[in-house]
Amino acid sequence: MLSVLRAVRDRLDQIGAEPDPVVDSPKPTWEKRPGEQNYAKLFDPTVQETNRYGRKIDLLDLSGGCAPEGRSLMINQNPAVGENPNRYKQHGFHFTADNCIGCHACEAACSEKNGNPAHISFRSVGYVEGGTYPDYKRMNISMACNHCDDPVCLKGCPTRAYTKHAEYGAVLQDPDTCFGCGYCTWVCPYNAPQLDPIQGQVSKCNMCVDRLEEGLKPACVSACLGNALNFGVIENTPENREQVLPQIPGFPDPNITNPNIRFQQTKSMPNEVTRTDSMPVKYAKDDNGQFRSVVDEKEGKETNWNLARLSSRENPLVIFTLATQAVIGAFITVLLAPYIGLDSIAAIENSLLYIPMLAVFMGLQVWGLVLSTLHLGKPMRFYRGFNNLKHSPVSREGLGVTLFLTGLGAFTFLKLVNLWLEWGFVDVLALVAGGFAAISGLVGLWYMHKSYRIKARPFWNHWQVITSFFGTMFSLGSLLLGVFLVPLVLLNDGNLSALVTVLGSMALIGFAAESLGLIAHAKYLNVESGEGAASHYVQCTTFGKTYALRNGLMAVCVVMALAMALLPLQAAGVAAYAVLLVSGLGALLIGRALFYVLVIPTTMPGAFFWKNKGFEQHARDVGLANMPQVGVVPDLH
Repeated sequence: MLSVLRAVRDRLDQIGAEPDPVVDSPKPTWEKRPGEQNYAKLFDPTVQETNRYGRKIDLLDLSGGCAPEGRSLMINQNPAVGENPNRYKQHGFHFTADNCIGCHACEAACSEKNGNPAHISFRSVGYVEGGTYPDYKRMNISMACNHCDDPVCLKGCPTRAYTKHAEYGAVLQDPDTCFGCGYCTWVCPYNAPQLDPIQGQVSKCNMCVDRLEEGLKPACVSACLGNALNFGVIENTPENREQVLPQIPGFPDPNITNPNIRFQQTKSMPNEVTRTDSMPVKYAKDDNGQFRSVVDEKEGKETNWNLARLSSRENPLVIFTLATQAVIGAFITVLLAPYIGLDSIAAIENSLLYIPMLAVFMGLQVWGLVLSTLHLGKPMRFYRGFNNLKHSPVSREGLGVTLFLTGLGAFTFLKLVNLWLEWGFVDVLALVAGGFAAISGLVGLWYMHKSYRIKARPFWNHWQVITSFFGTMFSLGSLLLGVFLVPLVLLNDGNLSALVTVLGSMALIGFAAESLGLIAHAKYLNVESGEGAASHYVQCTTFGKTYALRNGLMAVCVVMALAMALLPLQAAGVAAYAVLLVSGLGALLIGRALFYVLVIPTTMPGAFFWKNKGFEQHARDVGLANMPQVGVVPDLH
C-alpha cells in the first residue's frame, strides 16, 4: 500500500512540474499509443502531381497559396501543427473489397472515437451478393465520407457548415453551425452526412484529422482486421495492392462528385448482383465490364393503394411548396390583372374582399414558412439559411420566398393605407412593392425547382420538376383566386362567364403543363435504368392504385379546365369550378406527397438489418425501435 501511495505522490509531483499546455508549448493533438504498429502510420514517400480527374493533388498549388503552410487546424482548440510532409496533399481512402470480411470493426472504431449513438454511424458496411449455391459470392463494401474534389454537400449546405481544407483535402462539417435541414444528406451520393433527429443536426466523418496530424491513419483503417482499408495520398497504390479503381459494384457514378476513394476488386463476381436491403435496385454488368444499377422487382407486379404511406417526415415541405406556389400565382395574377385586360379579376380590388384576400395570401405563406422552419432540426437557427447565397439553391430559394412575403406584406399594408388616405403616391409605392414581390417570388420559385435537381436523386433530376412547380403556380393559384372571386361575382350579379373563362384558362395552363411533364417523366423512366426507374417501379406497384387515382384526377382537371376556358358557362360554371377545385386539390396533394416518398437516392448498399429502410420500418412496427441499442433512427426529421 505504501508503495502505491508513493507512486501516486511522485506522479502528482511530475504533473505539477509539467509546463502549462496553453502558456508554454502545446501538447500533441492525439496521444500516440505505445508501440503503434507500422500499418497505422501514414507513409507516402512519393506522390503524383494530378489525380485521375486532372485535378492537382498539391492543394496549396490548387489554392494559389491561399492556405499558408504551417496553419493550425485548431483541433480541440490546440494550436499544434502536424509534421506530415504531405500535409497539403489530397488524401483519400483505399478499399480492397477482396479482403473485407464484414466484421464491422471499422464501424465500431469510428463510432467509439467520435462518440456516436447507436443510430448514427459515419462509416457503414453493406454488401451485394449474387450467384446460386454452391457458386454463391458476396462482396462487402465499407464506406464513409469520400472528401470529394467537388463536394456537393459544401455547395448545397445553406448554412456554410462545410469547409474543404487544404490540409489533407479534408471536407469538414461543423455541427454547431448546422441547423438540421438535411439537404446535404439529399445531395450526397454516398450517404456520408448523418442527420441525427435527436440532436437536430448533421455530422459526418472528419477524416480523423487529429490522428493525421500525428502521422497516424484514421481509426477505421487502424482497426480493420482484414487489411481491407488503407489511407494515404490519393492515387498512390498501397503496399501489396495492384489496383486503384474509381468504382466497384454498388458504388454511384464517381462523376457526380469526383470522390477521393479508390478500390481493388480482383475476385470475379456474377454478371448480376443484388442488394440485401429493401431498395428495389440491383447491379448488372455491361459490355465494358462495369456494373450499372437496374431495377430489382422485389415486390412483384401487384398494385396497391398504401395511402397511409403517403404521409412522411417531409409533410411540411408538401404544404410549404404547394402553398408558396399557389400564393405566388394568385398574387401575380391579381397584380397584373388591371394591365392585361383581366377585368373579372381586377374587379376585386374595389370590393370589401380585397384586403381579406391579401391577408389570406399572407397567412398561407406564413403558414408554409413556419412549417418549413419547424421542419428544421434547430428551428431557432433559421436565419443561418441565408449564409450560402453564393452556392446553395436552398439559400436562394429561402431568400426569394422571404422577400416575396416582405413585398406582399408591404403591398397589403400600402393598399390598406390607401383606403383611408387615398394619396396617389401610396398607390405608386404599393405597385413598386407588388412588383418587387412578384419578381422575388418568381426567383424563389426558380431556385425552389433548382433545389430538387439533384444528381444523387435521379427521380427528381428531370425537367418535370419545373413544369410541376410552375404549373402549380397557375393551377392552384387559379383555384385559390376562385375561392374569393366566384362568391363575389355571384353576390354582385357580375359576369360569371368571363370569370370562369379566366380561371379555366389559368388552370388549363397549369394542369396541362404538369400533365405533359408527368407523361414525359414516366416515358423517360420507363426506358431508363437505375434508381430513377426503381422509383417509378415503386410508383406503379407499391402505390400503383394511388398513382392511377392521381393521373385520373389530373385528367379530370384538364377536361374541366378546358371546358371552363372554351365554353360560355354561366350557372354551370360554378359546378365546373367546384369539380375542378376538389379534383385539383386531390391530384396536387397526392402528386406532391408521391414526389417525396418515391425518391430513391444513389446511396451505398446496406445490410439485411443495418442501413436497411425495410428493417427500420419493421422495427418500428413491432417495437424494436424503442430499444436504442438496435440502432434504428427515430422517425423524426
